[in-house]
Amino acid sequence: MARYDERDTIFARMNYEVDSPEYCDYYSRHPELKEVDDELRGKPDLCDSSAPSYDPIEASEVRSNFSLIEELRSLCECKSSTDRLHVEPSSITDLIKLIALDSGADLVGVAEMKPEFYYSYRGRHKEHYGEEISELLPYGIVFAVEMKREMIDTAPVMTAMVESSRTYLKAATIGLGISHFLRGLGYSARNHMDGNYLAILPLIATAAGLGVFGRHGLLISDRFGPRIKLGLVTTDVPLRCSQPLNVDLERFCGNCGLCSRECPTSAIPGNGRELDNCNRRWKINHELCYSFWRSNGTDCGICMKVCPFSKGIGFSQFTKSHDKVL
Repeated sequence: MARYDERDTIFARMNYEVDSPEYCDYYSRHPELKEVDDELRGKPDLCDSSAPSYDPIEASEVRSNFSLIEELRSLCECKSSTDRLHVEPSSITDLIKLIALDSGADLVGVAEMKPEFYYSYRGRHKEHYGEEISELLPYGIVFAVEMKREMIDTAPVMTAMVESSRTYLKAATIGLGISHFLRGLGYSARNHMDGNYLAILPLIATAAGLGVFGRHGLLISDRFGPRIKLGLVTTDVPLRCSQPLNVDLERFCGNCGLCSRECPTSAIPGNGRELDNCNRRWKINHELCYSFWRSNGTDCGICMKVCPFSKGIGFSQFTKSHDKVL
């Protein structure tokens, strides 16, 4: 399985300023994306005052939350103590999980970090554009923070984006605390948070048993459905890994299709899974999805809102209840 290049993500591409070195390099290699990306750049930004659901107070909170996350970015990678303490894998894993939960995480697991879980090259920020990601720490502590149902149920208005930004910030601070603790023990530890990921968090969360992918391309957890934001700390502390869930939602999502029907830009496929980079998955049209974000001025969330698993249906129930919820 090939590693994914972060420069190809829609969020990285939207950061490339027209005629900048990053812009010229990227579109010289991907001319097929230049027209659609330039069109997206021409749309109003998120939280723009022209947004249909614009609220100046809510927009201010969203901006302040993401601004604080940006200020915290430099703390993701810091030096470790030179005095390494011996730890026992099982006990330190239990302690880390307790710290995560006490810090506000709702779900937490541990996965062995496969190379394909990491991006191949960085691309989100110009100072790191094109840097090869070569430090592949062996373990990932992945956790989830619930997004409140009553907030997500307002999607696609700005209230839902307020909740999204709050949980991104919460996940960032949880990860910073865990990584700082592990570096104090003398181990390498790197926090991955919004705008500063070196790895693909949903893949790691799947391996750690936090959930499985749904038709909408989001990770679906048993307790909260897709109403979660993920955080990750990678480390070389020896840990006890969690087990992935033995759940496959292909039949349920194949029969349901609510997210596909309700998507305002038809970005979610109505057909079955496709083979992509050695994995069978539903392929989301990220350009169509993000186009609505910019037109609406928010990060949408309709697919998350309408998903039956967002409404309290757990995995143990879906086989007997899927006919009722369609």
